[in-house]
Amino acid sequence: MSSEILSIIMFITTLALLLFGFPVAFTLAGTALLFGFLGDFLEIFNFRMMGFFPQRIFGTMINEPLVAVPLFIFMGIMLEKTKIAAGLLQSIGELFGSTKGGLGIGVVIVGMLLAASTGIVGATVVTMGMLSLPAMMKAGYDQKIATGTICAAGTLGQIIPPSIVLVLLANILQGANEEAAMLKGDLAPEPVTAIDLFAGALLPGLMLVGMFILLIYIYARIYPNSCPPVKTHRSRKEIYFEAFKSIFPPLILILLVLGSILFGVATPTESASVGAVGAAIIAFTKGELNFKNLKDVSLSTVKLSSFVFVILIGASMFSLVFRGFGGDSMIERFLSNLPGGLYGALFIVMAAIFILGFFLDYIEIIFVIVPLVGPVLIANGADPLWLGILISLNLQTSFLTPPFGFSLFFLRGVASREIKTKNIYRGVMPFIGVQIIAIFIVGTFPEIATWLPDRMF
Repeated sequence: MSSEILSIIMFITTLALLLFGFPVAFTLAGTALLFGFLGDFLEIFNFRMMGFFPQRIFGTMINEPLVAVPLFIFMGIMLEKTKIAAGLLQSIGELFGSTKGGLGIGVVIVGMLLAASTGIVGATVVTMGMLSLPAMMKAGYDQKIATGTICAAGTLGQIIPPSIVLVLLANILQGANEEAAMLKGDLAPEPVTAIDLFAGALLPGLMLVGMFILLIYIYARIYPNSCPPVKTHRSRKEIYFEAFKSIFPPLILILLVLGSILFGVATPTESASVGAVGAAIIAFTKGELNFKNLKDVSLSTVKLSSFVFVILIGASMFSLVFRGFGGDSMIERFLSNLPGGLYGALFIVMAAIFILGFFLDYIEIIFVIVPLVGPVLIANGADPLWLGILISLNLQTSFLTPPFGFSLFFLRGVASREIKTKNIYRGVMPFIGVQIIAIFIVGTFPEIATWLPDRMF
């Protein structure tokens, strides 16, 4: 048995175990160890290569940009405790609710603001599902457009910076960029940082928000009875004042965090610490900064951060064994020989990530798939920044695609029994279509992702 055949069997076995629901980190590490022993027994893999694994773990431990991950998680969970979403949904819902589809547009705008301040998809979907879904049903909204809007708006935290996905992607793409440079003989490649991805994701993220709003607007014009206006007894002056009061705290936090990154005042790690402190200050001003909340936020942060980093360690072991079998060289030859050159290979990779998103979590795809295909695509001419934005847009759809889209499960968990599951699934379909269109637009016009970073940096 050749080493490349064994690498294919190893990859398929890992995917199968993940689909059966085995813990991700232990599946990746366990499969790597099992096939490492098997390869050593068949004399096609030197198990002594595992001696390099502690160095990989140490490299992860001293990777400063990854420190931003727990800080951004802390910021998001702390803001969730302040119930800031409730005020935003009520005030912005009233601000836009007087027009057809206005309440849905308001939900998208709230999702955008929460994405730029919290960035946690689960918390955003659950909160908006609990608060805005009953209001939309009471206003006479169709179940499909209401649930689809909430699920789609909740996923904006994956693309709108500061995003944990972009931080993780930046770390993986930097390694892929260095490998690609070695393939091309370039000893000093341009670095790929989270700052670059934050700047690059800003315009595509806002474009996607605009496309969601346009979809709701068109839907409301075609089916006016499905998105009726909402009546309010408050004056416009009161509505504007409440909207300003609700938007001001998260807006200041967004400007502090994102502005300090984009204008070079602070690194992502430093700005994440500013965001964590800022979220705590907002919680204090709202009377929510007590020992119980601080304990809950800290425990949740530790659990989520541990989840991410344990998967990273397992994926590192998987990558070590897979490369030891020559799997990376096999993928390089396959993608390089596809018809259509770079765009042919990119189409296959994007289609594969989209399909895997039906079954796998975005973290699994980032840590397992991107390190394997990234170096080849970059070596064939793909701008790593552009590639990162395309992948992040693609990963965003994994939260919406049945059967295992997390946003669907989050909303199903908080929605009343009157909301049919089939309507949730049908409701997200137009938004998935919009996201696919957005991927094609950014793929066709790379300047959408690269223009702002080029101008700023």
